Order: sequence, then C-alpha cells, then structure tokens
Amino acid sequence: MKRQLINVSNRLPVTLNPEIKKSSGGLVAALEGFAREDFALRWIGWPGGTMDDPHEQHRIDRILRKENHCIPVFLTEQQARGHYEGLSNSSIWPLLHYMPTYFRYEPEWWPEYVAANELFARKVLEVATPDDLVWVHDYHLMLLPMLLRQRMPTLRIGFFLHTPFPSYEVFRCHPQRNELIEGVLGADLVGFHTFGYLRHFRSAVLRLLGIESDITTIRHHSRHTQLNVYPIGINAARFAEVLKGEEFAAHLKQLNETYHDQKVILSVERLDYTKGILRRLEAIDRFLSAAPDVDRIKFIFVSVPSREGVEQYQELREEISRQIGRLNGRYATLNNSPIHFIHGSVQFPQLCALYARADVGLVTPLIDGMNLVAKEYVACQGEHAGGPAGGGVLILSEFAGAAEELFNALIVNPYDPGAVANAIRDALAMDQRERASRMAPMRQRVLRMDARTWAGSFIGDLAKQEPAVEPHRQIEEAIERVRGALSGGGRVAMFLDYDGTLREIVRDPDAATPTAPIIELLERLCAMPNLDVTIISGRSETDLQAFLGRFPLGLIAEHGAAIRPSHDNEWQRLDRNISYAWKEEILRLLRLYEQSTPGSQIENKRTSLVWHYRNADPEFGAWKAGHLASELASLLANDPVQIRHGRKIVEITPSHINKGAAVMQMIDRHAYDLILCAGDDQTDESMYRLELEHLLTIKVGDRQTQAQYRLPSPAAFRAFLQRCITP
Repeated sequence: MKRQLINVSNRLPVTLNPEIKKSSGGLVAALEGFAREDFALRWIGWPGGTMDDPHEQHRIDRILRKENHCIPVFLTEQQARGHYEGLSNSSIWPLLHYMPTYFRYEPEWWPEYVAANELFARKVLEVATPDDLVWVHDYHLMLLPMLLRQRMPTLRIGFFLHTPFPSYEVFRCHPQRNELIEGVLGADLVGFHTFGYLRHFRSAVLRLLGIESDITTIRHHSRHTQLNVYPIGINAARFAEVLKGEEFAAHLKQLNETYHDQKVILSVERLDYTKGILRRLEAIDRFLSAAPDVDRIKFIFVSVPSREGVEQYQELREEISRQIGRLNGRYATLNNSPIHFIHGSVQFPQLCALYARADVGLVTPLIDGMNLVAKEYVACQGEHAGGPAGGGVLILSEFAGAAEELFNALIVNPYDPGAVANAIRDALAMDQRERASRMAPMRQRVLRMDARTWAGSFIGDLAKQEPAVEPHRQIEEAIERVRGALSGGGRVAMFLDYDGTLREIVRDPDAATPTAPIIELLERLCAMPNLDVTIISGRSETDLQAFLGRFPLGLIAEHGAAIRPSHDNEWQRLDRNISYAWKEEILRLLRLYEQSTPGSQIENKRTSLVWHYRNADPEFGAWKAGHLASELASLLANDPVQIRHGRKIVEITPSHINKGAAVMQMIDRHAYDLILCAGDDQTDESMYRLELEHLLTIKVGDRQTQAQYRLPSPAAFRAFLQRCITP
C-alpha cells in the first residue's frame, strides 16, 4: 500500500460553480505525476465561497473525495473574511512583500485565522497516519505545521512559502509575529524560492524566538527543522503541448496579422499592488515621450482580477484605469492607442500566443516570490513558436525571485522608471543574434527545471527526514526512575539549575523571580520526606538568597563557589585558597567589549567575571562573544581559569570551581539511591560527566550535551517534575 502524500493549501484545485471542475495548474500536474508513481495523493483545502447547508456540504465532500481525491474545508463567511481577506491578505501579505503601508490589522481577525488553521488540522488528522507526508503551502496556513506536530509528532511535515520572506525589521511589525514563526517551525522541512528569503527567516527566528541556527538547520524543541531553497517552475509539459496545437496556431496567426507592423510589449499579472503596475506606467510614459514612432508600439496589459473584496485592490484598479486612460489620451494617434488593457483572464492557448508574439516581456514587480510569468514568457519564445525571429527579450525586475535564475534577461530596478524606459528601448533595438543568445539558455533552464522537478526535489527531501520521536515517550523512562525511587522509600537528590531550566530566561536577569507555578512546585518538592532539592546556579549568593532563601532547600551559588545546605542558613565558601589576581586585567578587556557592543554589560562577581550580551543584537553579540572568547583563551592560556561561552554570556571562572565539584561536595554527606542533575547550558555539563552509579541527567534546550535525556523548555521540565512527584 502506497504512503499518503497529503497536500494542504488554502484553496483546492477545483472550482464549484456551476459544476465541479478540476484545475490544471503546474502544482496539480506535478503532484499528480508523483501520486501515480510513489504516493497516494490527497489534497485538502477550501473550495472557495461559503456553503452553510450541511446537506450540500456532505454532497460536495462525497463527490470531491471520490472523484478528485480532495477533502474540502468549509469556512463560514465570518471565518473566510477574517482568515482570508483579513489576516492573510490584509496583514501578512503586505508585510511579506515589504509594504507595511498597506498593512491593516483588526484584533478579531486573529481568532478567525487560528480557527481556520484548526479546521485544516482536523481534516488532515482525519486521514493521516503517522508515516504519511504532509506538505503545507503558504502564508494562509503558517500555524498548521505546529498544530499537526503537537497532535501527531511522527508525521513528516513540509512547509513551502510561495512568497518572499522579508527582513526581520519588516516582519516584526505583525502583532502575532512570534506565533506565526513558531507555527512554521512545526515543520521538518521549510522551503523558500531563494536563499535571501531563507536568510531572512533565520534572522527572524533568532531575533524573535532567540533560537540560533546553522545555515540550513534550526534546532529547537528537541528536534530539527531543515531549511532549503526550491525555485518553483512552470508546467512545462502543458506549454509544450499547447505550442504544438491548432488553437495556439490560429491565435498566433491572428495576432501576427493584427500587429504585423508593430512591436508588442506584453505585461501579464494579477492586479496587485506588489506588481508595480503604476510605476511601470510611469516608465512607459517616459519611453513613449521619446519614442520616434508611437504608431509602431503596442503595450498589451493582461491584468487578472485578484482579491476584489479587499479595499486596496479596488482602489488600485481604479487608479490603473485612470492612468492608462491618461496615457492613451496623451499618446494616441489616428492609427493607434499605445496601451491595450485587458482586465480579466484569457484562455490558455491565447495567452501562449500572446507570449510567443510579444517582442518584449515586461515583468517588473516591486517584489515577487518567484514570478512564473517570466518563465512562461521564456517557455513560449523562440523561432519554433512562430514569434519574433531569434526570440523576444525579457525585461525582469531584480526584486523577483526569478531574477536569480533568468540572469540573461535585462535586469532592472522597477523603482527607477528611467532605467525601465531605457531597457524597453534597448530591448526593441536588440539584434536577432543577441536576442537568441540571451533567450536560448533561459528557455533551456525553464523547460528542464519545471514544476515537476521542483515538487520532486521538495518531496524527496521531505521523505528523507528522520521521523520525529515524541518527546513524552523519550522522557517516560526518566519519570519512572524518579517515581520508583521516591515511592520505594529511596533517598533522592535533585540538583536543578535555575535560569533556563526551572525558570524561563528573561531580558532583565533581575526580573527572573520565581513565578507562582514555580513557587507551588518548589513547595511540593520540599514537602517530600525522602527528597533533597538543591538549586545550583551561576547567580550570586545575594540573588539566590533573595529569590529562594525562604524555601528549605540547598543553594549553590556562582557555579559552586559557595554552598548553603538545606538544613543551614550559613553560606560556606569553597574558594578560600583560590587567587583572583587575574580579574583586574580581564576586567579592562571586558570593558572594551562592553563599550563596542551596545546592549552588553559586565557582571563582576566575587569568583568570576561575566560579559552578558542578552540585550545586544543577537548576531552581532554572538560574533563579538566569539572574538572575546578567542582573545581570552590566548590571554589566559597559562592561568588556572576556564572560559565558558554560555547562553548569551562569556564567563571567566577559576578552573577548580564547577558545578560537578559542588555536587560531589553536597552528596558526600549522604547516600542517595538516585541523583538527578538538570541544566540548560555549558556550565551544567560538568554535572553530567560525574561517574556516579545512580546518576540521571537532563538537558533543557537544544544544544549539544552529554546528558541522558532532553526536554525542550523550562515549562516542559516543570511538567516533568510535577509528574515525577504525582502518584
């Protein structure tokens, strides 16, 4: 039996009015090819519109499942308005396309976006089995990967973003920026059109969630999310088939007769403010003002209606119509109006004929994830297609993802109307040989790297991802060990790091006081008669005393420099014979780094010096920290100190002081049946390396470790402790 490939997109590849008709886009063709060969394909999505009658919903659902392998997600009018027109297209879309001036946000949209993603998740889980592949598409469903991960952890989940991903400085404008990024990170594999979009996504993950990453790997929640680049292609087979057809030939013949003595410049796009139509018209104005013979020039605009329920799109259409009317009024002659504007769709063979006949393809979006129009134009070019001898010329915006592949085009800055006007002039004047030499390699790539290749590459990489193992199953053994020791009357010791392990890390360390859940948990732990709890931290005695001094538990400060046993209120120093002569010289160096790194600060403890960069820019701070650690290693090579590059800190401490040694000092007084050590950074590794017979070690977080078990967060660790002490 074939594995399922469950493809999830906002819209199903069908139209319902007046009858059910299947779409024939590139993604449909590509996925259906794979379904026939390797997978049982199911497609989940919104069929469009609203349908409130349960009987009609049931009828449509039955037909779609049986005949089209589609599973519809029915949205109410309110959900469609809040999820699709509202949050998706009025809030997320403009930010993804670097256009915050078009950004709108209404608080009631977010619950509808969440509800819609929940509906999609339920539909997936109705049919999914743990070994299936789920491919989620685009910004409408950014929460879906994490919703699926939480409910069926072993699914292989892919997410592909068909738009750009912007700079963090733009994306951070969204009120739900963190939730959206966390939702995407539920995927095993996240795909983008270009490396630039991937890089911006990593930056947002770092700056919003504080999660560091490699170039193509983000480690989080005890698992990995892989990132990669997959430039989408066109349905090349469909174009090849149509170019051989009689209908195409008839349309092309008619176009050649209509425009036999004219140069045709073609623009095709959805009517959208990201496409730069108004700026393109400004460039056309400049070109026509200097054109020697306007009668021989014809600009054809095919503008496909888009999101007509959104106010900005209605205003844009009106403004475009006004500008085209103005230009035609200014430059029209008795024989020609230079701009022919078509607001509507054209039949596919006719569109291919337009592509083939056009001397110039003018594709100048202000920003575009890929822009398949550029690739479609290239696919229809060449003498074989019956168009201009040698082929036409593609003028392409440098801000379209396609510009990274179609670099033989005339690449322009769409914000510079003069440059675009000059490119139109140069394209029309280009000789046949140069046109052919530019077009041939682009056409070869477009036909080879088509939609099927794109889909196969992504699905192949997704299938190779190691299935996630449910974290709860991994930790069950540890829970049973602790429960068994406690319930059997054995004596148990717990050495728990504070910041990042028991308590979430916050930007201001002084604000990390115990929360109500932590207080309640500590009270329960301290009430256990056969359990000794010690908080072991890099914090000072003063901090620990202020935060936790009221609890009858042990305290270890400054990574083991001082201890306060649970039965004693007096602190004991373990560093009485250690020299700190090195501190003065190192302090001068740290001050230089503090001055040159905004947001960093120095903490001068009795036993150590700590350079904090939690409030600095994360990339700049990490870079400076690497330099500092390297410089310290060289400077202190012969001193009895150790340099720890921990979580947002670089710390210098005496070599003889570490958490492992402090643990040994504490357990030397008792015989324990089980010793639990838990922490979140490099300073805790000395505890995990202890050679003790009954040692149980837990790492909180995603960094490399020698610990036996791992939990993703302080909240998960607190839940672990609650389960350990709950019968």
